[in-house]
Amino acid sequence: MQRRHPFFVVVASSLAVLLFCGFGFPFRRKKYENPITKDTLQPDKVLYDRAIRNIEKGNFEVARLTLNTMINTYDTSEFLAKAKLAIADSWYREGGAHGLSQAEAEYKDFILFYPNMEESAESQYKVCNIHYKQMEKADRDSSQAIRAEDECRQVLVQFPNSKFAKTAEQLLRNTQEVLADKEYRAGDFYHHKGSFPAAASRFEFVTSQYPLYSGSDEALWQLADAYKRMGDRFENQEASALSKIVKDYPLSEHVDGAKDRLTAMKRPIPQADPAAYSRMKYELENQKKPGFVSKAFGVVSGKPDTGFAAKMGTPAMQGIRPVIPVSVPVTAPAGGASGVSDVVGGVVGDTTQLDTAKDARLSSQNGTVAPSAQGTGENKASVGANGESAAKGGAEQIVPPTNHPATAKQIKEYEALQKKAAAKAAKAAKKNGGAAKPAAATPATPAATPAATPAAKPQQ
Repeated sequence: MQRRHPFFVVVASSLAVLLFCGFGFPFRRKKYENPITKDTLQPDKVLYDRAIRNIEKGNFEVARLTLNTMINTYDTSEFLAKAKLAIADSWYREGGAHGLSQAEAEYKDFILFYPNMEESAESQYKVCNIHYKQMEKADRDSSQAIRAEDECRQVLVQFPNSKFAKTAEQLLRNTQEVLADKEYRAGDFYHHKGSFPAAASRFEFVTSQYPLYSGSDEALWQLADAYKRMGDRFENQEASALSKIVKDYPLSEHVDGAKDRLTAMKRPIPQADPAAYSRMKYELENQKKPGFVSKAFGVVSGKPDTGFAAKMGTPAMQGIRPVIPVSVPVTAPAGGASGVSDVVGGVVGDTTQLDTAKDARLSSQNGTVAPSAQGTGENKASVGANGESAAKGGAEQIVPPTNHPATAKQIKEYEALQKKAAAKAAKAAKKNGGAAKPAAATPATPAATPAATPAAKPQQ
């Protein structure tokens, strides 16, 4: 007799247990959550009970036909609201992309027509759960996570006292953990690439919008490093990020490094917040680390791991718009109002000037709209543009940091062009037997010279 391998014995035993328990098979009935307890033989109640039995057996199409027959036949029935909810529940139980989208539409209609019923809170919670179940990992499409965040917030806003509010709040924390991780990954990518302004913008948004994110302390640490590499002008922003680590994340592994850096910068070291200490201690003690099975199937699974999500604290209830990065120079126009650029638009009275003059648009760049000034030359957007390094009669212009620092190859090519131009000028002067006019130097751009990127090393 052929001996069977122990692996096949284990698989066969597992299948037998599943068959015995009825797991995943339609003959196992699942009790309906919202039945009508009134005992009556009214015809509309009889139709309703028949539909509920079909839902429990998995005959969803038959159940919906029965419920629609009841609604159309007995339009004044006292069970109309329950019938509409049962139709939504049938789609919810059927599942699938089509079934869940139909269930969401039915639940939304139920909340619209019956907002004061207790089942409305459950309907909104199920809408939240519909998108939460379809949420993907942080490195994939985030559309379902964004929808889940909005719908779970709606449970807390519209039904704050319902029994589903606490569960929806935890689902909201889990969803925001995934969304925050997505932003953090983008910032980490820019940080390793050397695009420090872009990295700082991402990390700033993560730490401001999602303070309960499990990696907020790491995001603040990398945010401080990005500001450090962008130059001394961003020392205040760096100190602010380091102070947040010490104050709001006192159990972080970067606390000692943040204190040392603040001491070197001669900045005050803040005291740790007791409430933040208690919250972080609770989170570290209650983190759900992935097990062996989760690690094995996590590679192929599309579901995100929310074991590190916060278990306490109020999640972000309002979405903030990403602020303008501090690396973008902000100037004030002549009128005193705040702005983000010194380029001012104007209205040209005679539109025919656009066709007859040299270029009527150039004269309106800096607020000057006059016929005598039309086509007089280029009005640069700001000091430092087009190769200018300093204002006339003023101090040297500080070039803002760039996401595209010059590489070593670009610097060598630029130096070779400069040498070639100088050799050509010397050759022309020798041929003419006298001093020649100096060759026009190629305008230097902030991304083409090493002096323009003092905080970023040349990339190979």
